[in-house]
Amino acid sequence: MTDKVARRGFLVGGLGGAALLAAAGCTSNEPSAAPSAGAAPAPAPSAGGNDQPGTKVTIGFSAPAADHGWIAAIAKNAEAAAKQYPDIDFKPVEPTNDINQQISAVESLVAAKVAALVILPNDGQQLNQVALQATQAGIPVVNLDRVFPDKLAYRTWIGGDNYGMGVAAGHYIGKKLKDKGVTNPVIVEIQGIATLPLTQDRSKGFADALKTYGFSVTAKQDAKFTVETGNQVATSLLQAHKKIDALWNHDDDQGIGVLAAIKEAGRKEFFMVGGAGSLNAMKEIQSGSSVLEATVTYSPTMASSAIKLARLIAQGKGMSDLVENQVPQSITLASETITKENVEKYLPLGFES
Repeated sequence: MTDKVARRGFLVGGLGGAALLAAAGCTSNEPSAAPSAGAAPAPAPSAGGNDQPGTKVTIGFSAPAADHGWIAAIAKNAEAAAKQYPDIDFKPVEPTNDINQQISAVESLVAAKVAALVILPNDGQQLNQVALQATQAGIPVVNLDRVFPDKLAYRTWIGGDNYGMGVAAGHYIGKKLKDKGVTNPVIVEIQGIATLPLTQDRSKGFADALKTYGFSVTAKQDAKFTVETGNQVATSLLQAHKKIDALWNHDDDQGIGVLAAIKEAGRKEFFMVGGAGSLNAMKEIQSGSSVLEATVTYSPTMASSAIKLARLIAQGKGMSDLVENQVPQSITLASETITKENVEKYLPLGFES
């Protein structure tokens, strides 16, 4: 995306005897761990199998500037995963939201002949050509989250399930309203950036899930993934709708502004579902006193998995928990629903907004 945002799974895969941990919320089953300020605690490498030190490999990493909580956590997760392995020489380039600068940065990694590249592009379309150049130079590319349109541009893609986020939010809202006996509910949706395919996928999943309950979205507006715009859009929607039954906000970072607008307006007649799984959203849910009752995950821990996958590919290894000899070409991660009942399990994986 050319916009100063990133959108967002996780599979810690096939690394020695380690179990597969699959989740956008990336359940580590370690609820006693301390919540992180951005990087989720990645599981330590196991004593055997693929986690044993192997050939030293240099892994290049490029991502947008960390001007958004989720993006900041992406960089932290990638670095934390790389530090776990003595056989990884981690080579990140300066993060940037400028397309041309990111292209130049990736070209520098290609020129340095790194063993593998992990790239979260600002815009998959616009960085497609440089990813192709890397692949043609014999450097495998792990495409993180925003997909390159040309499958020849990457060896493996790993990212979240945007459609699944919408489905999860739609089912939570639809079921609750149905159970309450609400008919013709006013359902409001606050998107990220309406023109992005990821946003359109989220909205479609939401609409499809609501339809199974006989419901539809009353009004929707995009908030650009920023706190300020989230506040402005929420204020406008609250003024336009004197009664709301449910609200889905696509992004927990912009949700800070959305919640502030709701509190300022003194509105409590509806419930809200968020998106991504930020730490502040989880704490709101945990309090039990907020309109925010749930959030659907899209975890930045996917960056940890991307580094692990790049290491395996560069070393010519497969995922030991799978039968196949090579790392899969595509990994789509599930979107999980965090509520007050299970929030403690997810707190260690929350990122700071």
